[in-house]
Amino acid sequence: MKDQAVKLRELVNKLNDRNLGFDDESKEDFTFREKYEESSKNARVITITSGKGGVGKTNITINLAIKLAQLGMKIIIIDADLGLSNVDIVLGKPTKYNLSDVINYRKDINDILEEGPYGIKFISGGSGLQDLVKISKDKLAHLLVEFGKLDKEADIIFIDTGAGISDTVMSFIYAAKEVIVVTTPEPTAITDAYALIKNIVQKDKSKNISIILNRVENSEEARNILEKIYQVCLKFLGIEICKLGFIYNDANISKAIKRQEPFIIVYEKSIAASNIDKIAKTLARINNTENEKTYGLRLFVTKLKLFFNS
Repeated sequence: MKDQAVKLRELVNKLNDRNLGFDDESKEDFTFREKYEESSKNARVITITSGKGGVGKTNITINLAIKLAQLGMKIIIIDADLGLSNVDIVLGKPTKYNLSDVINYRKDINDILEEGPYGIKFISGGSGLQDLVKISKDKLAHLLVEFGKLDKEADIIFIDTGAGISDTVMSFIYAAKEVIVVTTPEPTAITDAYALIKNIVQKDKSKNISIILNRVENSEEARNILEKIYQVCLKFLGIEICKLGFIYNDANISKAIKRQEPFIIVYEKSIAASNIDKIAKTLARINNTENEKTYGLRLFVTKLKLFFNS
């Protein structure tokens, strides 16, 4: 296992962190699953968010989750958008239960897990997320035990938040070790994304922040915008963000949304699907520190509760 870890670290080091996607040498064949078998039983918790609504955050979350599942990982999505929960709508699978049913002892965590394509699972936060604000110590202890089950079942847990910088959204962001910010080339979207990143850094400069640029017209535009965001964050915030990738303004995306099916499945040969493939592989190869590997959903919820009460 030790030798395997060294090899994986060497592979990660081949990636040019100032580049988008992979160089030729890093496209060698290896099992993504091996990396996660070395980690602890706790899942990697990643919050996916945006500075403004309508940038395609939830759609990206779902398609990214499916691609990672196709690569052999176990993925769970928790829909944490209090106002516009729509993971189930995008997938065409309405949910019966949410976290409130677990918090109030009506259901076990596995009872509210809904299954999507390629074995991904998702949970509707619903009113349960609001219940966290006033949850009792006994109920919190119960919830943490239940969430411990998810830590053992998932490699990555995506927390799909609402948009903007409301206290609730920021609490979900602050509670995670890793954050992915989704934006588009529009000036207002970029400005809002930067404002969001600035708010995150003011609270926790050590947080790992990545960015995905959606609805680009060409790769040159994407690279230029991502580089500008990178440089501004470096100069004015003193942080290096990870340029996770970009997704073309592909007509197949809207077609898939109307069909309530993920574009990574129904239009698997599309350029958008190719973009998601690169992003997923980049995300999978990010080398976590030991602290991040052992983070887990239980610690996320414990910190979330603290932020709700602060």
